Amino acid sequence: MTEIQKEKKQENIDRELSKSDTSDNDSAKSHGEILKEQLCQGQEIYKRSDSSIFLSSVTAGLEIGFSFLLICSVYGFFEGKLAEETIFKLTSFVYPLGFIMVILGQSILFTEQTSLLTLPVLNKKRSAASLLRLWGIVIAGNLAGGFLMALVVKWIGINLGLFDVTAVQRIGLHVTDHDSIVILVSAILAGWLMALLSWLVSSSKETISRLVVIFLITAVIGFTGLHHSIVGNIEAFAGMLVTPEIGFWEYFKFQGCALVGNAMGGVIFVAVLKYRAFVYNVDAY
Repeated sequence: MTEIQKEKKQENIDRELSKSDTSDNDSAKSHGEILKEQLCQGQEIYKRSDSSIFLSSVTAGLEIGFSFLLICSVYGFFEGKLAEETIFKLTSFVYPLGFIMVILGQSILFTEQTSLLTLPVLNKKRSAASLLRLWGIVIAGNLAGGFLMALVVKWIGINLGLFDVTAVQRIGLHVTDHDSIVILVSAILAGWLMALLSWLVSSSKETISRLVVIFLITAVIGFTGLHHSIVGNIEAFAGMLVTPEIGFWEYFKFQGCALVGNAMGGVIFVAVLKYRAFVYNVDAY
């Protein structure tokens, strides 16, 4: 395909996207309307200053820590009363809280933004280098907020008697005690679900429907034990602080696989597939 043909094709794509104006009626949004909204949201993040993005990412890392607080509290409450596997299944009902706070509060969470930030690159409005740079800022902010929240939750939870060190240790081992390939594939599925969550939230027009979507998707991640790089960062880091069974290598292995897997899941299975489905439809005209 020549450069002129590529430019013509891109003009057709942009023209079709410009036709996808969000309607004000109660009908469901079309594929093009959701894609256009996601592209606009992604572009707005690119326009923000680095400091604004970083602070919003730190905020997300802090807020997602409330999921960890509740997970530890549920474990501490039922420890010795129920089988450990049953307790971990019960934690899926409180797992979504941090995500609800982050997503409805519009803080920047890496796993929710993987697809969102990739779409402007696929649409040739941003470069791959700018995407990687932005990812780096978001990940750094999310991890920094998570480190701080892990320290606070571990300290306050133990001092309030909500849970003990054993709860933090068991939760940390629950996410890290797997082979690298298992963590990677698990993280791909979690990243796919998180990016799909962002797409579904954009397709929803009511706050209640958005709450339901966020709860259902993140509860699935929690119930199945899929690996989420930001919540898992807090769980693994806190576990590393209390037990020698989780060393730096175990933490690094988990975090690396989880981040790569989450990114792959969001980019490949949502951003690329959703965008290409729209492009192929344009090509068919």
